[in-house]
Amino acid sequence: MSSRALLMWDEAVTGYDFGAQHPMDPVRLALTMSLVRAYGTDRAVDVVAAPPAGDSTLRLVHRADYLAAVRAASADPASADPAYGLGTTDDPAFAEMHEVSALIAGQSVGAAEALWRGDTAHAVNFAGGLHHAMPGAASGFCVYNDAALAIARLLELGAERVAYVDVDAHHGDGVQAAFWEDPRVLTISMHEHPRTLFPPTGWVRAFHAVVPELLAQFRPQVLVTQHGADTHFEDPLAHLAVSLDAQRAVQEACHDLAHTYVEGGRWLALGGGGYAVVDVVPRSWAHLVAIAAHAPVDPASVIPASWRDEVYARTRQSGPRRMTDGRWPVAWREWTDGYDPADRLDQAVLATRRAAFPARGLLA
Repeated sequence: MSSRALLMWDEAVTGYDFGAQHPMDPVRLALTMSLVRAYGTDRAVDVVAAPPAGDSTLRLVHRADYLAAVRAASADPASADPAYGLGTTDDPAFAEMHEVSALIAGQSVGAAEALWRGDTAHAVNFAGGLHHAMPGAASGFCVYNDAALAIARLLELGAERVAYVDVDAHHGDGVQAAFWEDPRVLTISMHEHPRTLFPPTGWVRAFHAVVPELLAQFRPQVLVTQHGADTHFEDPLAHLAVSLDAQRAVQEACHDLAHTYVEGGRWLALGGGGYAVVDVVPRSWAHLVAIAAHAPVDPASVIPASWRDEVYARTRQSGPRRMTDGRWPVAWREWTDGYDPADRLDQAVLATRRAAFPARGLLA
């Protein structure tokens, strides 16, 4: 097994573009890759591009009629069928939508295949993590569910236990739906409550209070994680108020958990949501790539001026100056230190443990 991580990248993934007024601006992908290069992290990984996912792969998760609908909308966006979630406000149709969506899916599937072959222990596809797409419909800015497809391919190759951990601000509902009845897949999603705002503090505490024990019991052969950056306090579409430093802390925790509980340390890390496309997403995912490469970037480091110049040239915005929000190192209170019944976060954690842990043979 190679000691170098894989970074899945093809410039064409920036063609995943719902239009100028849509919050999922593909500049976030271009700026992330530029920041990875600015820090030289691209020299610490093997940057590779996989082919687009073909129909036989896409049908591991998606229905044939849905694939046909996506193809039709790609050829003529005006003909998009809302019955398939296409041509909606969230998921406007655009030319070559099928091709670029299949390309993003192909990167995650290709990474999964490389992990299973033993070519590498870690792989990152920050263009992926499109976790809302359903078997027969686009949803929540997601056309093809690359995370579910990567997991389905691992199962097809013989994996018996795959864990999926999703720390996006939004529920990883598409992945959950794909494997709801499959005991080979453990899905864990940390997300903002759909009716009330999740407590704006303690996110790292909640992660450590739930995820490690479940992974220790499940002992996955591959860990797939989704790192939506929309948990950040600057994100316009969510309210979790998480810092960049807390996001980095959870990325490091996922890396450590892969080495602790996963056979061979196999870890596939994906991107996801994130709509503060200049200040947050590039820094968060550049940290993710660097952690996977075993070449972490110092949070206190000054971001290269060349990257900030590119930010201004592309967006006419001033880019951030450091790889931190000034909250590093991140400290949290371990769950074993005690439960506060008056704390909303502790209430949510305890409810989660009581609902999920007994089913895994664990004490809540």
